Amino acid sequence: MIRVVLADDHAIVREGLKRIIGDVAEFTVAGEAADGTQVMQRVRELEFDVLVLDLSMPGRSGMELIKLVKAEKPRLRILVLSMHQEMQYAVRAIKSGASGYLTKESAPAQLEAAIRKIAGGGAYISAEVAEQLALGAMPGASDAPPHESLSDREFEVFRLLVAGDAVTDIANQLNLSVKTVSTHKANLMQKLGLHNPTELVRYALKHGLADPLG
Repeated sequence: MIRVVLADDHAIVREGLKRIIGDVAEFTVAGEAADGTQVMQRVRELEFDVLVLDLSMPGRSGMELIKLVKAEKPRLRILVLSMHQEMQYAVRAIKSGASGYLTKESAPAQLEAAIRKIAGGGAYISAEVAEQLALGAMPGASDAPPHESLSDREFEVFRLLVAGDAVTDIANQLNLSVKTVSTHKANLMQKLGLHNPTELVRYALKHGLADPLG
């Protein structure tokens, strides 16, 4: 039996995932989490095999949450299930400790296959992501776009700024001080060579970093 914990801040998404997993005899839902704090509670309280994790949730989220989970339970397998475009986010997720990445547009059969493969010790990523990981490991790989130089925290702030969130809102979401978020914002703007919010949004659209509507 493969025990799964579902982490997503939308109850309707969790219900849909439970139905998919419930149709597989060897799968069972061991628990649910609606925010980053609950994720860490489930990790500490429950014994399970795979964490199906949304990248964007209240409280701790994204790459930081993946690292925190792996620090608590290094052997726990993590499948990221996200609305974000795969290429721009999957590489960061895998480098942070996830074992697989699926978009929420994926078919139920893909979710089942991904959970099986990850629970068995494998990785579930596309050929394109595997290629990017390989290229990034090669010496002299210097043709990467500027946003790939951002730290995981700067990238998280970047994503929220592009979504239209104010600095104070971002501070609340990420459990950071306004001053810290402002510093991250200044650093990422400098790294990207940008000067105002309009340029930031244009950059995100150009590089496929803006979240899809809905």
